[in-house]
Amino acid sequence: MTTTHSPSETATAHELSALDRCDSCGAQAYVRVRIRSGELFFCGHHASEVKPALAPAALEWLDETDRLIAADAS
Repeated sequence: MTTTHSPSETATAHELSALDRCDSCGAQAYVRVRIRSGELFFCGHHASEVKPALAPAALEWLDETDRLIAADAS
């Protein structure tokens, strides 16, 4: 599921890849958060931990954790 606060910014955003790593633990990032000062990347676990604190300041919240569920279903 992709959730954003700014649809116009999402149109120019790239899809997350295996090269994008969680800023907390180094695992593959499935969530990118754009805030005024830059971007943060998180795995699904850490994204859910920081969402309550970061969501109010987020300019964009790109959540691709549905790719994890799709991979498990295969």
